[in-house]
Amino acid sequence: MNSMPEVKIPYVERDVSWMYFNHRILQEAEKEYVPLLERLSFLGIYSNNLDEFFRVRVASLSRIAEDKNLDKRSYHKIKKSLKAINQLNELFSKEYTEAVDIVGNELTKHNIRLVNETQLNDDQKQYLRNFFYEELNGAVNPIWLSQIGEITSLEDNRIYLIVERCEVDTGKIKYAIVKVPDRSFGRWIKIPSCDGNANIMYLDDVVRFCLPYVFIGMKESTYRAYSFKFTKDAEMEIDNEADYGTMEKIAAGVNSRKRGEAVRVVYDGEMPKAMLKAIRERLNVKELDTSLAGGRYQNHKDLMSFPDCGHSELRYPKWRHLMKPEFLSTESIFDAIRKKDRFIHVPYHSFNGYIRLLREAAIKPEVKSIKTTLYRLAKDSKVVKALIAAARNGKKVTAVVELLARFDEESNIKWSKRMQEEGVNVIFGVEGLKIHSKLLLIETKKGNLACVGTGNFHEGNAKVYTDYLMMTARPRIVNEVAKVFEFIDRPFSPIRFQELMVSPNSMKSKILRLLDNEIKNAKGGREAWVKIKINHITDIDMVKKLYEASQSGVKIDIVIRGNCSIVPQVPKYSENIHCVGIIDRYLEHARILIFCNGGKNKYYLGSADWMPRNLINRIEVYSPVYDTDIQADLLRTIEYGLKDTLNGRIVDGSGSNNFQEGIPFRSQEALYNCYINENEGYQEDGTDRH
Repeated sequence: MNSMPEVKIPYVERDVSWMYFNHRILQEAEKEYVPLLERLSFLGIYSNNLDEFFRVRVASLSRIAEDKNLDKRSYHKIKKSLKAINQLNELFSKEYTEAVDIVGNELTKHNIRLVNETQLNDDQKQYLRNFFYEELNGAVNPIWLSQIGEITSLEDNRIYLIVERCEVDTGKIKYAIVKVPDRSFGRWIKIPSCDGNANIMYLDDVVRFCLPYVFIGMKESTYRAYSFKFTKDAEMEIDNEADYGTMEKIAAGVNSRKRGEAVRVVYDGEMPKAMLKAIRERLNVKELDTSLAGGRYQNHKDLMSFPDCGHSELRYPKWRHLMKPEFLSTESIFDAIRKKDRFIHVPYHSFNGYIRLLREAAIKPEVKSIKTTLYRLAKDSKVVKALIAAARNGKKVTAVVELLARFDEESNIKWSKRMQEEGVNVIFGVEGLKIHSKLLLIETKKGNLACVGTGNFHEGNAKVYTDYLMMTARPRIVNEVAKVFEFIDRPFSPIRFQELMVSPNSMKSKILRLLDNEIKNAKGGREAWVKIKINHITDIDMVKKLYEASQSGVKIDIVIRGNCSIVPQVPKYSENIHCVGIIDRYLEHARILIFCNGGKNKYYLGSADWMPRNLINRIEVYSPVYDTDIQADLLRTIEYGLKDTLNGRIVDGSGSNNFQEGIPFRSQEALYNCYINENEGYQEDGTDRH
């Protein structure tokens, strides 16, 4: 195995920078002026993110480190990264536990009380006995630990209780594992109120209370139960030699994931040592893996679904998803796009605008064919339903589905089969290249249309992710979108793109040339700047080029969400680089590039982050933006982000995550208010408010 490249410039390792990003989410949960249930939700997001990170990234690093062909320098580099991750994880874990306790105490001030199995009155105990026999009975099935060879044969990322059953007359102790059935009953159980409080129990505690009924029929015993969870390696094993199709290979890979090794164990810190030893032995925890003492409860992602108990004031006020007037008009949306490029910026604008476009394409006689890329699909996908309707109406429909969209493989497989059954031509992408581009091509007898997006065509994502969808009839763009679909058929063919930036074809080289142009202008004494909104920057060539641009006098402003390997404000390297990370009610997801270009600004939007995987190992697309209204909107979005003082943190490479100083300004709220003013008189259902 080749050694990892040596980095001799200011550079934050990808995974360390990710820990800093996730900490920004934790900080949001600690802000006293954020509504209380939103703080709970951020705690849930933090926990869920961390689980996925360990399943994917930490597992990957551990696997690489175990490779006997790995050179010593790379081995020590990985070990150093893992050590840094574990140290940060331990540090943030303490902060997280404190935040959970603080928010829990705040809930009591609003008459919302979390109670455990030791705090119940007689009425509540009877309620839970009835709940067990009517609901839980048969859903809680203990397995004797002595009968389990390896706990990793069980499903990961679930909540487990290890139960100590001690016989009263003999003192004989036996351990059992009980899976908490939260997927069937939810994590939160409302029990009869008392003293005017709304009483909520963790399902874990309900199970603890019910243990005598779970083991009924056995000798009288006492019970102690402690929670734990483990996270498996999420890497799928894809058998490329197997004699079956792509879909079946991926399905088999999903099953192989279920057999992965444990890479992280989180357990109740109060768990007795003998109990903990028994778990560790059956998890086969290795040196590079992480074992972390936590609190009484695991899987805090469920905090995202905590009931409001009638306290809607403890959440952010709802923001209507605005339907832009052109998508409510009785005029054909096709005609509207032919007159002028159109866009929606979800979730400020309703994703139903895009559904309107698909629905019209499905029934319009002039439409000959529809082609689209699909990376993630909603469980009840209106997008797929529209495509199926189009196929039934005699349109030639092609869907390029990425079956390797991590953790969405099963959903994508299900919808792929359904589309195939309905006559949609389903293509499963390209071996060795994920298809991450967000494209739609509508071929008509009157001229073709295209949509280029920054995010997935996914109704759920569109309610919480900020993304742009640009719809155009410009032949130069539309024709090249058609060429991308040709490129998908022949991915390594020498197809040239003049308008679009397409990876792995030429995207990286084109972006580097655009940056070189800014460097040239700065050295020539001309105005030179770059404004970027992106999720991740880790590619070493991109980092070096940004440093070179900064050194040449190019002013670089970046709104970044996640991984950031750049270290801004380093003398002689990055004095002209300013990075801001925003954590707010919506997940920042749009990718926007704006180059000064000597005063003739160039605008792009697309799907790619600046990471090796996006620039080299995926099919990604950036499209130029020519419409002046859309250009103005993209610029406003970035500039609002850059001056955000309430939710914008300074990304400085150290993980300090200090808030920006200045007049109080919240970029997402300001954008939403702008869209309301621009949309005045309309609401999503199409009725006039006046």
